[in-house]
Amino acid sequence: MSKLISYEHKNTPIHKLSGFTKLVFFLIWCTASALTFDTRILLCMLVIGFVIYKVSDTKWKQVSAVFTAVMIFMTINLLAIFFFAPYQGCKIYGSRTEIAHLFGNVYLTQEQLFYEFNVFIKYFTVIPAVFIFLVTTDPSELAASLNGVGVPYSIAYSLEIALRYIPDVQDEFRKIKNAQEARGIEMSSKGRLMERMKNTVSIIFPLLFSSMERIDVVSNAMELRGFGKKKKRSWYSRRPLKAADFAVLAFIVVFFIGSMIITYHDGNRFFNPFV
Repeated sequence: MSKLISYEHKNTPIHKLSGFTKLVFFLIWCTASALTFDTRILLCMLVIGFVIYKVSDTKWKQVSAVFTAVMIFMTINLLAIFFFAPYQGCKIYGSRTEIAHLFGNVYLTQEQLFYEFNVFIKYFTVIPAVFIFLVTTDPSELAASLNGVGVPYSIAYSLEIALRYIPDVQDEFRKIKNAQEARGIEMSSKGRLMERMKNTVSIIFPLLFSSMERIDVVSNAMELRGFGKKKKRSWYSRRPLKAADFAVLAFIVVFFIGSMIITYHDGNRFFNPFV
């Protein structure tokens, strides 16, 4: 069974970029998405994200399971926004255009739908970026790049270990899941949704204990080898920044500045089509 959300070496322009470049791009990209509510910018980011997804040759099977879980979370979150604040969009855009009466004093409005549409797009600008960053970035190369620009190697190495152990945690999850199913606990699509969710939650504790045991083994091994005793260390997989890296860094900086100017030019970060 193939591993999900893990690095896979490929010969694409995205894979050839430095890990430092991809990390900076990812952080600035997420910051831009968090700060803006301008629909035009969010749609532009959505298109750019799709292009990056295609160029990176990320396979759907690598992200499908996690993406499905995220979609369920997004749906629940959007429904919660509507039921707890059904007129949040009206307050933001300063108008109220009713579409239909739902129940009691609650009406479906164009402003609320537009607001939740923007929230929906914001999710889709960030989540694919997380997937692409994880499946195209070699953890060792990323740690070396971070250390090369001044990040302490202990912090860089901690990040490398975290990314490197994602596939191992996924394998452990599958092993526990298969063991549960062998005991007759239904966790496949044949079972009822609530029952499957309850049974899946029960995996968290054994997974947590096995992960803690793994952390203890790694930390003891690193301590025995004297990790952190010296101020510097050498890296096997350090990759220098090339012309493509500088071009990508320049693009994301210019894009961020431009998006912030467009977002806040009138003092309001919400694009309002109802005025």
